[in-house]
Amino acid sequence: MKKKSLLLAFLIALVMVALPSFSAAESRPVQVIQVEGVINPPVYMFISEAIDRAEREGAQALIIQLDTPGGLDTSMRSIIREILDSQIPIVIYVYPDGSRATSAGVFITMAAHVAAMAPATSIGAAHPVAFQGEISDEMKQKIVNDAVAYIRNLAEKRGRNAAWAEEAVRESSSLTASQALDKEVIDYVAKDYPDLLAQLDGRKVVLDGREIVLSTKGAEVTPREMSFRLRLLHILSDPNIAYLLLMIGIYGIIYEFANPGLGFAGIAGVISIILALYSLHTLPVNIAGLALIVLAIILFIADIIAATGGILTAGGIASMLLGSLILFDSPVPYLRIAPGLIIGTALATAGFFTFAVRAVYKAHKEKSTTGIEGMLGQIGVARTEVNPRGQVSVRGELWSAEALDGHKIEKHSRIIVQSMKGLVLRVKKYEEGGAPAKDRGGSDKS
Repeated sequence: MKKKSLLLAFLIALVMVALPSFSAAESRPVQVIQVEGVINPPVYMFISEAIDRAEREGAQALIIQLDTPGGLDTSMRSIIREILDSQIPIVIYVYPDGSRATSAGVFITMAAHVAAMAPATSIGAAHPVAFQGEISDEMKQKIVNDAVAYIRNLAEKRGRNAAWAEEAVRESSSLTASQALDKEVIDYVAKDYPDLLAQLDGRKVVLDGREIVLSTKGAEVTPREMSFRLRLLHILSDPNIAYLLLMIGIYGIIYEFANPGLGFAGIAGVISIILALYSLHTLPVNIAGLALIVLAIILFIADIIAATGGILTAGGIASMLLGSLILFDSPVPYLRIAPGLIIGTALATAGFFTFAVRAVYKAHKEKSTTGIEGMLGQIGVARTEVNPRGQVSVRGELWSAEALDGHKIEKHSRIIVQSMKGLVLRVKKYEEGGAPAKDRGGSDKS
């Protein structure tokens, strides 16, 4: 009996020791998210939330499908911190064919526990650039040296080619997928997800000193989408969208200025301006460009009020065009406004202020046709004798009237309104040929 107990205890201990070497993740899914476009604060929040969710839901790994031209340094470093602190393996997969991991994408790929690329993809060109303004050569060197130290640390931590990582930063070196695999920059080249999962199967990953063995062959792949809120913020971070929102806000507010009374245009304008302010907060804005756009708004409003015949509007369009060209002062194309959009907006602005706003303001400047002011100078017909009181028809309506200065006005005589006292019109006889005439919109018959 004692021998049996010892044998049972030995078997239990053996099983406990062997358990870590087996894939406990065999039935656990692999979660996948897609990151496409510029690396910015919404992308950081998306990745951070995805890692937290994957950990809570017990996923054996999180695959980040990446296609990016680069992005903001602060967002990139925040993402890398999340990857380094992750309690599950993070796999960067540059996919599908034609995708790239450049600039900030190189750093993120180097930080991943596992890095893979599709055959027709590329990685590299990680030389840091100043997103706004000019910096001295000394400062540029400091930025480059800092980036080199950062990426070398990441590469060495993951056992990747630190020499090439430095080359990518200093010389903007780039590699195809096969070259990256040969140079030990990445771990796998996989044509699609089944191929990637098959190659990941059995991969050992060290997390906080403990070894985890992936069991991904045939594992369930669970995609996770970016929330509506983050998608909206990501879209708003596009400089072209930011510019459009700014222009829509300007149009709405100026239209409301020309057409007093809070309406749809004013509400839409205010909302657009608020959204544009968020976008501008996340982008490298040139103050001079913004000042020129503000000047353009002032010139537009001044032209509406002063009616200079379009001279100020022409100056406003020129100011807006120049301001738009330099609004986002960045050497990278994905942080600049498309030239076609600027030209189109300038033409739309010209049309907007030439026709719509000027027409509305002109209409509001015309003499009122209602109320007391609208009655003055109107011509009508006496329906009864006005001596000194009687009734007259003006604009098809019957009014009580009083002859001005007590002069008698015969029935059917044409009259002209001189003033108004309460609801009584003060009129006098209107002489033009001496014959009775019809009033405007009314008849000369009783």
